Amino acid sequence: MAGRDPRVRAERRSAGELESEVLASLWATDRPLTPAEIHARIDGPLAYNTVHTILKRLYDKGLVLRDADGRRGSYRPAKNAAESTAAAMHEALDRGPDPIGALQQFVSGLSPEEESALRDLLTGGAG
Repeated sequence: MAGRDPRVRAERRSAGELESEVLASLWATDRPLTPAEIHARIDGPLAYNTVHTILKRLYDKGLVLRDADGRRGSYRPAKNAAESTAAAMHEALDRGPDPIGALQQFVSGLSPEEESALRDLLTGGAG
């Protein structure tokens, strides 16, 4: 890519990072947001058209919904943050050849607070 400043490329965020930032901005509010509102909430230089592209990708993946009522062109998450994280964890376990081994590795990396919460959930103490 002749003519492009390598520092600019190094500062670019991946599509996955941008998707996460857009989802985080949607999870941080209890109402649908327009692309302009999402654009204003994301840190750093980002083209307005990029926000539209990311929203289309998220919509195509079923991760955001277009608000059909009221405000035209606004978006909301299809699932809350915890539901989305849990779905990603299930998908990762389903893809791997050794889901039990993956769970063992996951649990071994938990903080004491996370381990305690997991223990409570498994024994029916929380939830």
